Amino acid sequence: MRPESVLEEGKRVLRVEAEALQAMAARLDASFTQAVDLIHASLLKGGKVVTSGVGKSGNVAQKVAATLTSTGSMAVFLHPTEALHGDLGLLGREDILLLFSHGGSSQEILLMLPAAKELCRGAIAVLGNPAGSLAQHALAVIPASISSEACPDNLAPTASSTLAMAVGDAIAMALKMKAGFGPDKYARLHPGGQLGRRLLTLVSDLMHREGDFAVLGPEATMDEVVIALTKYRHSGVCIVDGKTKTGKSMLVGVVVEGDIRRALLKKEAFFGLKARDIMTVKPKSVKPETKAADALELMENREGQLSFLPVLDAEGGCVGVLRVHDLVLSGLN
Repeated sequence: MRPESVLEEGKRVLRVEAEALQAMAARLDASFTQAVDLIHASLLKGGKVVTSGVGKSGNVAQKVAATLTSTGSMAVFLHPTEALHGDLGLLGREDILLLFSHGGSSQEILLMLPAAKELCRGAIAVLGNPAGSLAQHALAVIPASISSEACPDNLAPTASSTLAMAVGDAIAMALKMKAGFGPDKYARLHPGGQLGRRLLTLVSDLMHREGDFAVLGPEATMDEVVIALTKYRHSGVCIVDGKTKTGKSMLVGVVVEGDIRRALLKKEAFFGLKARDIMTVKPKSVKPETKAADALELMENREGQLSFLPVLDAEGGCVGVLRVHDLVLSGLN
């Protein structure tokens, strides 16, 4: 087979599946709304969504359960055969079944349903053949039929499984919308992902605390400043004077490596300077409860990027420092 033939086959498959999705979007009707409302009512009662299917439809059901759970709708997958041998025990009175079947008459699901329906609120079915036997057992049926599979022999589930999965995603997103499940809630279920880290990580989680960063007074000599920079390697020194009501050192300025380089232009006069002579007064700062992502934006989205940021409490006391290096290592960018 020529390379261009392989490429054309790939494009054909994608076109067939895209057309199936577009056709479904055009004919989606009140049955979808009914299904979403029934599931939402179940979740409000403390129930969960129990997805089920056989073969490729089972694979779809497992993926949909994972998507539902990650977007705030508690869901689990139940294999219909295992259900007949004890796994029906996971069904609760307020749960609702979400069934997937291309043929609409999966025998394994039909065998499971009589007992399953006695244990939960009922079933919703996503069926490739809405006239199949499963339809009469469902509270709501979402028709998910296709004109043909993407498989050239019209045998392997391709367009049908893609469409069923997309319908499951549509259900999950509609439920997410009804529940007001926004980015903050999503992040709490995905703490290991970049979005989770961006929304949940605070400056206090990453900052260097008292005793682990350089602090000097305004009268510190250049020798002392250079020694402090070398010792802590944080690219900056906090200059403090006086105490807050809670006993924290009051920040009056910072000296960063750039300040040292500019001061060196004075040549012989350099070592006669004090920290107060070269420090940046009223520097940019953040609070411990600031989101780390906001601190990163503050440091980067400016003409001269900051590599060092003091962390102040509500009274202006210096309680830590934050380096851009710490933020980058945390994966926020």
